[in-house]
Amino acid sequence: MKKKIQFSLVYRDMWQSSGKFQPLKEELARIAPVIIEMGCFARVETNGGAFEQVNLLAGENPNEAVRAFCKPFNEAGIKTHMLDRGLNGLRMYTVPDDVRAMMYRVKAKQGTNITRIFDGLNDVRNIIPSIKWAKEGGMTPQAALCITNSPVHTLEYYTAIAEQLIEAGAEEICLKDMAGIGQPALLGQLTKAIKDKHPEIIIEYHGHSGPGLSMASILEVCNNGADIIDTAIEPLSWGKVHPDVISVQSMLKNEGFDVPEINMNAYMKARALTQSFIDEWLGYFINPQNKLMSSLLLGCGLPGGMMGSMMADLTGIRQTINNLRKKKGDEELSVDDMLVKLFDEVAYVWPRVGYPPLVTPFSQYVKNIALMNLLTLEQGKGRFVMMDDSMWGMILGRSGKIPGTIDPELVELAKAKGLEFTDADPHTLLKNNLEDFRKEMDENGWDYGQDEEELFELAMHPEQYRNYKSGQAKKNFLADLQAAKDAKLGAKVSPEEAAAFKHAKADAIVSPVKGQIFWEFQGEGEAAPAVEPFIGKEYQEGDAFCYIMTPWGEFETVPAALGGKLVEINAKQGAKISKGDVIAYIERPTAE
Repeated sequence: MKKKIQFSLVYRDMWQSSGKFQPLKEELARIAPVIIEMGCFARVETNGGAFEQVNLLAGENPNEAVRAFCKPFNEAGIKTHMLDRGLNGLRMYTVPDDVRAMMYRVKAKQGTNITRIFDGLNDVRNIIPSIKWAKEGGMTPQAALCITNSPVHTLEYYTAIAEQLIEAGAEEICLKDMAGIGQPALLGQLTKAIKDKHPEIIIEYHGHSGPGLSMASILEVCNNGADIIDTAIEPLSWGKVHPDVISVQSMLKNEGFDVPEINMNAYMKARALTQSFIDEWLGYFINPQNKLMSSLLLGCGLPGGMMGSMMADLTGIRQTINNLRKKKGDEELSVDDMLVKLFDEVAYVWPRVGYPPLVTPFSQYVKNIALMNLLTLEQGKGRFVMMDDSMWGMILGRSGKIPGTIDPELVELAKAKGLEFTDADPHTLLKNNLEDFRKEMDENGWDYGQDEEELFELAMHPEQYRNYKSGQAKKNFLADLQAAKDAKLGAKVSPEEAAAFKHAKADAIVSPVKGQIFWEFQGEGEAAPAVEPFIGKEYQEGDAFCYIMTPWGEFETVPAALGGKLVEINAKQGAKISKGDVIAYIERPTAE
């Protein structure tokens, strides 16, 4: 018989790859004993990236949910693990060192045993500090390699990174195949190369099912020394999610591996419970497209979980492009035409921005550059003329080292804009701010919580936590749920009700001063002529949304709140507005 293979249930990622919200604390506590009863899982993913943010958006305390979910697994001797975005911690944007270090102390006390640390650029400088902090906090550091296909992402590239991470103290390596496009042969070779040199290092494979390569990849990595395979269960397996544990167990058992048996009565209970969560409310936030596999993902390399939001973006920009085409007498484009154009444009953009692995947040940046290019090409303006600070930040090296080479055209464009490239260690650019949040907690009379977990939550998700504490998050969530139910049931609502539902789940972008609105800013005191942003355009937290020229001639930047998708515009380019006027509404994001 071949070696022993263990299974991990990625219950958090099952939901994250399917829809908007996670199960609530009571639901997680209900299903945990049933997962244990299945008897086949050595590990369960209990929290991490997006989990806590969406709990807050639902008006629920995520710390209580994490403790409730971890406790039964801790008692049963099943290891728990979380997803950690390195420099971004548990959110979509950067986190200072003092908050990142605190995260591991808090999560270990809450019952999370292992942290899977990844960086979207595979920049070890964003991972190595977390390895140290995880060990100091009492957690096992598992360092991830973000898998993709490009001329620079070779076997030598990945083995060199793995060597640096192991030398820095990583006790495990995860092959994070977030889009499921990793070629099985390369994954097998990579597993063997790491295991031959470091037989003591545990290797865990995480592969999404999107384009259909995951089962072949699982077989290859297991035949080359992998120890643990991430799996899912029905009704959220396959599609853009992960392979089902039954199929994985059957394949490996027949290949001669020592694999655990599955208590099928318990599997069916867990399946039924998960379906009940979908039926009760979570199903209203699941994108049906994420239940389908698509070979198209092999061409563009984008993660399957992005397909839903990407199609919504395409719908928004397609109308704008077709209006331009009609004026020129050109044939309108169908959704399929647009999809092919977008995939082709991603293939054009990706090498020119240096082949960043297409995972959060860089998958969004590359897709958004491609989307903007489609619009500006139609306008006759060429490419790369509508890029925000986040997109430029990736190109300039502010988030870490790009694996490839930036195209000379973009280098010259940056120079013309007065933008500077940097090779600085990204985490050194961030100022510690935990003491500021302590002060806020004290001023509000808020309890720091067990092991200071409430302080951590405010520091990691400040806006969402404040909305949770005020009760606004719960109100927004209930309005969001009601709107989703009405839409599902085909209920007729008045325009006023429809607007109310839309506004309930969106942030109002309010003018901070009296003045005149401009969508772009040229610099040196000049407003640039600009195209009004299209409905569906996405923003990151902290992005500039627009600019207000004050009566005294200065420009005031208006931020895009928490970021998200533009759903309504209430002001035109050049319009005069008063302080407090609503400029637009941006629907709040949930992390990928």
